[in-house]
Amino acid sequence: MRPINDAHVAEPGLAVVEVAAADDQTAFAVQELLATRWAIAPANRTVREPGEPGVRLRCYLDLRRQPEP
Repeated sequence: MRPINDAHVAEPGLAVVEVAAADDQTAFAVQELLATRWAIAPANRTVREPGEPGVRLRCYLDLRRQPEP
C-alpha cells in the first residue's frame, strides 16, 4: 500500500484505518461496521501483498462527524 498522506491525519479526529483480513468479504464487513459509527471515505477494493496472507483495505475516518443516513 502507499504511504499515508499527511493530509489524512492533519487534524485531531481524522484517522486512517488499515484492515488486514483473510478475505474481501471480511475486510468489507469491517469497513461497513466502521461506517455505521463514523463518517468514512470507503475503499472500493482490497489489496493483496505478494508473499503475505489475506488482503488489506484502507479507509479514512472522520471521528468528528456522524455518518449520513
